[in-house]
Amino acid sequence: MPRRALPGKRPEIKLDATLPVPLYKQLYERLRTAILSGLLERGARLPSTRALASELGVARMTVALAYQQLVLEGYLESKVGQGTVVARSLPAALFSAEIDSKQEAQTDASKTIPIQVAPYLPRLKDVPWPSRGEGQTGGPFAGGEPGLELFPYKVWARLIARRARQSMHEYAHYQPPAGYFPLREAIAAHIGVTRGVRCTPEHIMITAGSQGALDLAARTLLSAGEAVWLENPGYFGARGALLAAGARLVPVPVDEQGLMVEVGRKRCPDARLAFTTPSHQFPTGVTMSLARRMLLLDWARNTGAWILEDDYDSEFRFSGRPLEALQGLDNEGRVLYIGTFSKVLFPALRLGYLVAPAELIEPLLLLRRSLDMHLPMLEQMALFDFLHEGHYARHLRRMRHHYQELRDLLQRELQAQLGDLLEVRAPDAGMHLVGWLPLGKDDRRASQLAARAHIQVLPISTYSLEPLARGGLVFGYAGTSQETLPREVKRLRAALALL
Repeated sequence: MPRRALPGKRPEIKLDATLPVPLYKQLYERLRTAILSGLLERGARLPSTRALASELGVARMTVALAYQQLVLEGYLESKVGQGTVVARSLPAALFSAEIDSKQEAQTDASKTIPIQVAPYLPRLKDVPWPSRGEGQTGGPFAGGEPGLELFPYKVWARLIARRARQSMHEYAHYQPPAGYFPLREAIAAHIGVTRGVRCTPEHIMITAGSQGALDLAARTLLSAGEAVWLENPGYFGARGALLAAGARLVPVPVDEQGLMVEVGRKRCPDARLAFTTPSHQFPTGVTMSLARRMLLLDWARNTGAWILEDDYDSEFRFSGRPLEALQGLDNEGRVLYIGTFSKVLFPALRLGYLVAPAELIEPLLLLRRSLDMHLPMLEQMALFDFLHEGHYARHLRRMRHHYQELRDLLQRELQAQLGDLLEVRAPDAGMHLVGWLPLGKDDRRASQLAARAHIQVLPISTYSLEPLARGGLVFGYAGTSQETLPREVKRLRAALALL
């Protein structure tokens, strides 16, 4: 004769139809909690689905779904002729875990169990990424973004829609990790003419912006603890990518000729890699001299080191032809060249590229396959069309003129309104400039005073790993307008009166 299930106490169950949680899920949670707390003992019989539904005033299917979920998870047992009972073989650990968690919550609700994370993650907290909420802009002088109001969104939308209709079926399967080949061909042709980069499409990998290229190169080339020269002051994105790869950062100062190679040699002659922005140093804006470029290449050749050249905004040169890239001077294959479309078109595009020596292509592709296979194809195809149909060249011409006007206006206003406090040197390229403070003036204090007036100007010391001889404020001007810029400089003058 089969053993009959023991009747047990049943908890008071209340369901609320106004909550977003489905009724069956509410019932499931109530019964599960009662089982784990011991209120419903092992072997206790539950009412039939019809009886409990009538008691709770819900549909029978609601109870059936809750019972079914509990049976599937092992909390209940259901047999023909015996009804539904609490499982007799529930592991004791389930009950002890529930009791322990309640006791912990009662004794100290604020206690958290420390988790083990990668050792480099705490150091990434010091990287000064701009804090910006979703959909927010950084204000009139925030850097890092192009002038988004002038981008031809209708043209871009048309190209995306056309590719989505005509090409996605063909390219819906997995694609080569290096990226869309016609786009790589177009990039090779463009940077060969405008930047003097010597490469073929086979040397190019499409990346998630310049940050993706930095990450891919650093992971491929570096072992944990290896030394890397980093410009000081320098780009925080490079700092973050190198730290994430486990690198030991060696700050190398920058002067009016760019990276001080001899200082780097004295500090760490056997560094594995050097990161540099030779065409338009970030954030100082200086251009590395030819003599320094040759010294850097000579060091890399003699030591077997690698050079990461970030050419982030040289498309926007206001006078003369853009300077040729460091990569074009490299005859030994030691330079990896990084370019991006996110700074030229719009940041959310997240498309850039890495040009690597032939011997590094296979290792880079091997790592790419293990990370993310390849980037989405739709944007790559639309970007090829944008280049191929001439939209890119037209947009560049328009933006160069626009940025030059903004640069000139900002320089004039800063000299007129803050000439007694800031020394401004107009850069020949780019989307930002630096206002240098007098010796002894604290640029972090100046930035805080500006922030109180809701003006974002970052101190140049934020980009430094070691103290600078002189402080300054970094002004981005690409996202502002000629109408509002003079007014914002006046507001800044008032804010800095307390400095």
